[in-house]
Amino acid sequence: MSRIDRIEFRGINVTPRTNWCFLEVRTEDGLVGVGECTLSNHEGLLAAEAQRLAAAAVGQDARQRNRLARLIPHAPGGLVAATIVSAFEQALADLAARRAGQPLHLFLGGALRDPVRLYANINRGAHPRSPDGFAGAARRAVAEGFRALKLAPFEPLVWEDGFCETNRTAYAEGLARIAAVREAIGPDIEVMVDAHWRFSPGGAAGLVADLAEFRLYWLECPIAEANRAEIRRLRGMANDRGMRLAGAESLAGLAAYRPLVETGCYDVLMPDVKHAGGLEEIRRIAALAQTAGVEIAPHNPTGPVCHAHSVHLCAVIPNFLFLEVQYGETEAFFDMVEGASLRFERGAAPLPQAAGLGVALGPGPHAPWKRIEGSWMDPRLG
Repeated sequence: MSRIDRIEFRGINVTPRTNWCFLEVRTEDGLVGVGECTLSNHEGLLAAEAQRLAAAAVGQDARQRNRLARLIPHAPGGLVAATIVSAFEQALADLAARRAGQPLHLFLGGALRDPVRLYANINRGAHPRSPDGFAGAARRAVAEGFRALKLAPFEPLVWEDGFCETNRTAYAEGLARIAAVREAIGPDIEVMVDAHWRFSPGGAAGLVADLAEFRLYWLECPIAEANRAEIRRLRGMANDRGMRLAGAESLAGLAAYRPLVETGCYDVLMPDVKHAGGLEEIRRIAALAQTAGVEIAPHNPTGPVCHAHSVHLCAVIPNFLFLEVQYGETEAFFDMVEGASLRFERGAAPLPQAAGLGVALGPGPHAPWKRIEGSWMDPRLG
């Protein structure tokens, strides 16, 4: 009765610039587990990979998730394949906890905290994308009880375009957005800046110096993850100015995170349950990070299923710092799921107490995913 009967990929359009993608796994006795596999502008590839997975997994015992949902670092398929495996592992964990009659956090060994502390990613909720627009989004988040927030202010800068007028203007505008946010919310709210790998090592060094006056909590992803020696140098510069350095949101598997920990690249690692291999793989990453005094703040700027899994996961990680949420993008985040409310409570997420994940995708109607024109990220950045 615990054998897998069907695996269904569901891609749903929620805003003109955003699709969310999910994997539902149904067993022969009618239980359904769900995971999230959102990967912007790769929906067609995700659907194909989900179909390939289903061909191998239907008929298998859903309880055997260690065997069925292994993330193998050298396997072909890249981040698309890792994202489907991650969603499959999430869904199997949801099923196992439902079958055990336990909320997922208890099934994982028991919560170390309840509620789970959140920070608001205000980037997609800033309208217009001017300094005043970002300041307004920041004030709204603080009014709802968030004590920490993040913005990604440097679009459309990409350092490979050179020292051109577009990049110079984008840099100045980015600093103006940060200054407006800091002025709007005062000195007691934590502010983080996501640079989305837009800078060269030299440009990032200048950025660290220019950001010092804003008293940031962290600078995130200033340069490409492969430049470990330069990341370590930037971490020292940031720490000297009272900032943490954070990153590694799009890596998959413990093996990808190990060199970042061993070489001391980051103060904060940001594995994403959609990409890193699922719940158990992030627990292994967190355990390794803990041995080096590195904190964990999972990447979580997408849909409600990723959020629900991340909340359960964050409750059981000892070196957890706080969890990202996409603030102000769309009410679909709350309305799309049935079960426990995912509404934020004064900048925190209470733990769902129903068996399993605590939420499931509602029946809709949901608009099917569509090709996104003008996505949030320059395609050269990932």
